[in-house]
Amino acid sequence: MSSFDAMKKFAQSYAKMSQTVFCEDLSITLTVIEGLARHKDEYGAPLCPCRHYQSKKTEVMAAYWNCPCVPMRERKECHCMLFLQPDNEFAGQTCTLDP
Repeated sequence: MSSFDAMKKFAQSYAKMSQTVFCEDLSITLTVIEGLARHKDEYGAPLCPCRHYQSKKTEVMAAYWNCPCVPMRERKECHCMLFLQPDNEFAGQTCTLDP
């Protein structure tokens, strides 16, 4: 299984578990998943791809921004807009990506 497929499966599972949904514009969701997969391949962890880091290796080791990041786990706040509360203005209707 590719890292992209693994991150896609993770995202769907986590969205369901956290009762969140994906963005109505699924291209945003897929772009974030692609970034997570790339970081997993390069650094061994799905580091939030939407932030700027002085050192990605240091950030991965700290684990704070590894997906699901601490803000998401604690407050359901996703900087990347991967996991959205259903009442978010950009929220779609689903937590699945397969037709």
